Amino acid sequence: MEATVAAIEPGRLAGTAAVPPSKSAAHRAVVCAALAAGTSHIGNVEFSQDILATLGAAQQLGAKVERGEHELTITGRGNADGFATITRPVFCNESGSTLRFILPLFSLTAQKVRFTGAGRLMQRPQEIYAQLFERQGLRFEQNEQGITIFGRLCPGTFTLPGNVSSQFISGLLFATPLMEAPSTIEVRAPFESRSYVDLTTDAMQKFGVKVSVRARKDGSATYKVAAPQHYAAADMDVEGDYSQAAFLAVLGSTVGGITITGLPSGSHQGDRVILDILKQCGAKFERSGSHVTFHRSLLKAVEIDLADCPDLGPVLIALGCFCSGTTIIRNAGRLRIKECDRIAAMQEELAKMGGTVKADGDTLTIEGCALHKPTTPLNGHNDHRIVMAMAVAALAAGQPAVIEGANAVNKSWPDFFEVIKGLGAHVTNQG
Repeated sequence: MEATVAAIEPGRLAGTAAVPPSKSAAHRAVVCAALAAGTSHIGNVEFSQDILATLGAAQQLGAKVERGEHELTITGRGNADGFATITRPVFCNESGSTLRFILPLFSLTAQKVRFTGAGRLMQRPQEIYAQLFERQGLRFEQNEQGITIFGRLCPGTFTLPGNVSSQFISGLLFATPLMEAPSTIEVRAPFESRSYVDLTTDAMQKFGVKVSVRARKDGSATYKVAAPQHYAAADMDVEGDYSQAAFLAVLGSTVGGITITGLPSGSHQGDRVILDILKQCGAKFERSGSHVTFHRSLLKAVEIDLADCPDLGPVLIALGCFCSGTTIIRNAGRLRIKECDRIAAMQEELAKMGGTVKADGDTLTIEGCALHKPTTPLNGHNDHRIVMAMAVAALAAGQPAVIEGANAVNKSWPDFFEVIKGLGAHVTNQG
């Protein structure tokens, strides 16, 4: 969507919608293909701004990328010795996944590399990498304009806290097979967002790299990576995205008559828990293969743990408004360091519709209520998930709304407004 302002009129909502490909899975497939010897074919790709950032980084490493309408052909470099000379900064746009996945890989070039971004990306915490580089006597400098690294990460034992972004763990996992000796990654308990690391090891194994995983009862985990290993070219299709499906699933549970297609039942995506959460809330739906049909349901408040599914935060906050009683969301603190402070943004925007979101440390409480027409235009806070969550809130409440900054959806789901139009919403662009 190119327009910055979207005006939404609810209409009668019903129909079938396909979710976009999993951004999480696509990032990982692109990285692995760029590291692989040979040519990989990746199908069912949507070229959101985040994926384009990862593709750009892959090309700077020396991978050859050919784009089709919804597919990619990537010829990788085979090993770290084949990486290209870095001649310009690596632009990661606003993609935290891109930056954290590729930073350890670029260190293996043993060149001075600068990473730049947009929005709040360079303000987001990177202390984990800063500490790792410092321990090995390597250069790591960060300011609001960018990050500069110089020096090749060496193999060994890496110990990381489990309550930080899983993207740091994934970034190390991608790089360690290309080092000259084996490495061990120790993740301390509590290990949050582990499902995202599972996606990483799954992708690596699809591209021929073996990772040994040992999970302990105390919640910690150890990853042992033999090295040197070589990524091998592979062909795959990217599965549907549960984190994006969550927006339509919440909408379907409130208005009924919506079927979502493209959701594999055996997915390892952590955000697949949206179906379990909705079921606990009393939502009625049934699955047929990769199709899930939602019926209008009387929803009740529950307690939700966001530790393993932080991307669901905004839409779950919106969901709380449609549940009778008080919804409690725990371990929500990481929402404050995303594209915006997502807790403050949802508090501010839902208040315009009569919603109440209270924050006490990492715990949120949302009172079920009847949302009214926004008193002033809603603001997307330059955050794709805030825009989509507020669109769902307005549609589920049956209220017209104007959303400023609506083009933030381009970050992950450029066709979002076309999809809800296909379900019967009236959407007009105003700028």
